[in-house]
Amino acid sequence: MFADIHSNLEAISACLAHAQTLRADRFAFLGDLIGYGADPVAVLDLIEGYAAKGAVVVLGNHDAAVLGRAADLNPNAQAAIAWTQEQLGATQRAFLQALPLTVREGNTLFVHASAAAPEQWVYITNPAQADASIQAGGTNYVFCGHVHEQQLYFRGADGRPTSFLPVSDTPIPATKQRQWLAIVGSAGQPRDRNNAACYVLFDSERERLTFYRVPYDHRSAAMKVRAAGLPERLALRLERGA
Repeated sequence: MFADIHSNLEAISACLAHAQTLRADRFAFLGDLIGYGADPVAVLDLIEGYAAKGAVVVLGNHDAAVLGRAADLNPNAQAAIAWTQEQLGATQRAFLQALPLTVREGNTLFVHASAAAPEQWVYITNPAQADASIQAGGTNYVFCGHVHEQQLYFRGADGRPTSFLPVSDTPIPATKQRQWLAIVGSAGQPRDRNNAACYVLFDSERERLTFYRVPYDHRSAAMKVRAAGLPERLALRLERGA
């Protein structure tokens, strides 16, 4: 699962290559495919290719904003959206227009923000908010992004939500006896002072989750942001991971 790619071709390419070395056989892109970064067309074309092969793709708030739908964004984000709107062609716009807010497959729900109100772009930052999303999802597993940092929540037999900070490259048992919400982190703009890209691998047969951090050529991505004339803060975030 990849989220918050934000037009960062270098980051998503590195994550996909890493996942493929681990024999991942299905992919999900959890919104905010564009915004902030300098490669919106290349990123959307790449993801559309995976979608044609069965990948799950959902809409994020930056994706909605580029389509002209209301979104509460800061000035740097708004500047990037305005620039992105000028780059996209009819093919990319049609792909974004067709994206759903959620996708449910069996006991799994995919969403960008909270399943409790997908269209309101609620940030899940505590167990109560996670629990609301878990209950609204009504599945064993909810996968989302939006927060830009990796986090895992679960709801046990007592009905109480618990948070867990995952360790990279360390498999976590995630059995169906509990309900889980995994925030997969940002592939394209991490914000935890680590500039390595984030993603999560879910082994449904073994019922385990593994969170990963993948180093990538963040310097090239930042240089592209500067060359495009986008706000300097957006380039610095790629370099600093914050």
